[in-house]
Amino acid sequence: MASGSYRNGAPKVSSKLDRPPSAGYSTPKPSTKSRQPAGPASGLRRSNSGSNSVKDDAGVPGRVRVAVRLRPRNVEEMEADVDFADCVELLPELKRLKLRKNNWDSETYEFDEILTEFASQKRVYEGVAKPVVESVLEGYNGTVMAYGQTGTGKTFTLGRLGEEDIAARGIMVRAMEDILAGVSPDADSVSVSYMQLYMETIQDLLVPTNDNIAIVEDPKTGDVSVPGATIVEIRDQSSFLELLRLGEAHRFAANTKLNTESSRSHAILMVHVRRSSKGRNDRENFPAENGNASPLVTSFRPPIVRKSKLVVVDLAGSERIDKSGSDGHTLEEAKSINLSLSALGKCINSLAENNAHVPFRDSKLTRLLRDSFGGTARTSLVVTIGPSPRHRGETASTIMFGQRAMKVENMVKLKEEFDYKSLCRRLDIELDKLIAENERQQKDFEDEVEKIRAEAQSRLAEADKTYMIALENEKAKYEEDYMESVKRLEEQLIANKQIISNDTIGAENHARNMENIPGEEVCRAFFLYTLFFFYLAFIDGIHSYDRSLFFHAFT
Repeated sequence: MASGSYRNGAPKVSSKLDRPPSAGYSTPKPSTKSRQPAGPASGLRRSNSGSNSVKDDAGVPGRVRVAVRLRPRNVEEMEADVDFADCVELLPELKRLKLRKNNWDSETYEFDEILTEFASQKRVYEGVAKPVVESVLEGYNGTVMAYGQTGTGKTFTLGRLGEEDIAARGIMVRAMEDILAGVSPDADSVSVSYMQLYMETIQDLLVPTNDNIAIVEDPKTGDVSVPGATIVEIRDQSSFLELLRLGEAHRFAANTKLNTESSRSHAILMVHVRRSSKGRNDRENFPAENGNASPLVTSFRPPIVRKSKLVVVDLAGSERIDKSGSDGHTLEEAKSINLSLSALGKCINSLAENNAHVPFRDSKLTRLLRDSFGGTARTSLVVTIGPSPRHRGETASTIMFGQRAMKVENMVKLKEEFDYKSLCRRLDIELDKLIAENERQQKDFEDEVEKIRAEAQSRLAEADKTYMIALENEKAKYEEDYMESVKRLEEQLIANKQIISNDTIGAENHARNMENIPGEEVCRAFFLYTLFFFYLAFIDGIHSYDRSLFFHAFT
């Protein structure tokens, strides 16, 4: 591939160009006439001043920012234009560009960034794409697009992989590095789709068989999407580089007089970023029916999800048929490219002039870029130009495209919404935890009740045991007293029988002995003897005891 295409490396720079951009010219001093972009029209989709708006560094809310990048002379231009000065002169400190009309007159244009042929890829990324990438990480949609004549370095600027020279990495690779570094691998997600618009047909660069993808437009919001495109989640930079290699291998290219490997399609890389924040215990700003919400519901605020999208568009090069030498199928491709670029130019003109009707539906390219121009995305455009005076007409056309694009203002909006699905999952988890905690507490309660029951039963058993021991001791004591009383009564009975059998003296002695027995002892002995008498009668089955003996003992 020729070095002028930038695909296999930066083109060699002539030693004659190793000079400041404004030095070495013998032509008269150019005209001081300056063309600057007019301010945005008052009624043109102006961004509001609310908290969702993003203000540009230039102080104009949401205006499309445009940078110009000059490609150094390639080998062919070094030979053919050796006697001619460059058609442009860059004044990067003033952010101005001078386009030579002839050797004595020039026109001056002002842009947001002027990138000379000596600007590094890092410098280009920081000036063109980094602010957009930062906005994407904050939740805003962003677009970075390259526009210019074929062979002026669009693909080099955007899609260079930098496998051999890391400093040559393009905007796509550097943007993904910053995105992956700015998201949380656990809570956030980054996914990519890569497609091309070829001959007004959207084809998947990751799955080539998916070659007729439809564009879907949300009737409520107007957002455009391509749900049929393959979406791949990106976890690391190496997988993204492999995806870019796969996509570039499937992209259409052709050999023309202006570029040995000219892209014949518009490549569109979409990076979808989903970032979520944890729910907060916040009762404010949370909708509840009738103003009454349960403590469980109001204790959780739905997680906030920011869904943003970075669109990187590598447009096919604009070309003049007579200069590119296209014929046959290549000619048809060139016509299709020019038609889609013309449709894009018409849309930008309509937006810049604040027309009521913008012909977005004239091409699939403009339908895909509807959010990028006049929509809600933050857009940065890099227009690439060459130095050759032979292509001054194409360079002037590219510059004017950039000038008109600077007049377009977008209503940049934060893509933020409540993640109710995530809240439902969190509430389900919380409910499971509450159920598990309730079951645990129920089990602990049952275990505690069982423990108390067992302890009570143990205490009752111990009390029963103690009571039985005390009862046995008391019983033994009463039995001992009983036997002692019975023994004494028996002895007294025997003594009384002996006295009765004696003479009157014995009777008198008996009376005296009875008098000597205390009254209480007699009653006690009578009671115990009565019990013992009936006990013997019941146990031994003796029913005919001589009651006279019983009563004689106490007479």
